Amino acid sequence: MAKYGPDYVRRLIEAVAAFEKAFERWMETQVESDHMAARGLFPTVWTKEGEDPAHVRALELSVAEAAGVAATAVDVTGALFGVQGIGLIDPISNWSMMRNPKAFLSPEDVRTTAATVKGRLAALLADAEAAQTTDLPAFSPALMHPVVWSGAAAHWTSHQYRVAVREAAEGLTVHWKQRLGRNDVDDTPFWQQTLSPGDPEPGKPKLRWPGDNDDKTNRSMRGGLEPFAKLLNNLATGLNLTVRNVTTHTRDELSEQEAMERLAAYSYLARLLDRCEIQTIDP
Repeated sequence: MAKYGPDYVRRLIEAVAAFEKAFERWMETQVESDHMAARGLFPTVWTKEGEDPAHVRALELSVAEAAGVAATAVDVTGALFGVQGIGLIDPISNWSMMRNPKAFLSPEDVRTTAATVKGRLAALLADAEAAQTTDLPAFSPALMHPVVWSGAAAHWTSHQYRVAVREAAEGLTVHWKQRLGRNDVDDTPFWQQTLSPGDPEPGKPKLRWPGDNDDKTNRSMRGGLEPFAKLLNNLATGLNLTVRNVTTHTRDELSEQEAMERLAAYSYLARLLDRCEIQTIDP
């Protein structure tokens, strides 16, 4: 049985459509700009002269209410928007940021995201309806680690499975490079250095499995925490070499099953990394 049934997906599509309608009603009261005109310093929307403030406020509350419902569709589809210096955000939830100085969203960004979400939901709806015709169990990739799924979602819903796996793999590496400030190193050496034994060096933080190295009470880690950290290093490096590099440097397409298995491996790695502690040292 599919994770998201057809009725649920249809409700999400209706929620996004309701947000679009409320958003466009509010935009009729606004002057619309873009990032070029705002020059990165000014809002990308502001209220037109002569508009009734009470009416504008009522429309804003309608948009906020609709966005609260539609935001679930962004979570399901992974249709996040990358903003330099900020990271991945949900433009539907953050639509009101357009009114602020140094606005990092424009009305076109919000509209594009809403359209993308509806397109991905349409693909999910088709899959959900197809799943009702079979008794075979189904598994939803949208439930994988959010960093992994957000990289894969755009290509997965268009059945470009090799590219979806590649983007998920690269997205996880980019995510941790940004968190640790390590954009000075290639992908495989990054994991080898970040998960290697020993203390961190200036400018080279490390991820450490939490707990005392001498604590062997967790019998699932034969030999304690230090060997487990080494295995985590091997897992990250091995996936980079056998999955990310292969999907990047070849054009051999993957089946949905093959891609699902590779995404699941990266999702498991991502959840293990989330449990690690970041160790740094002052220069």
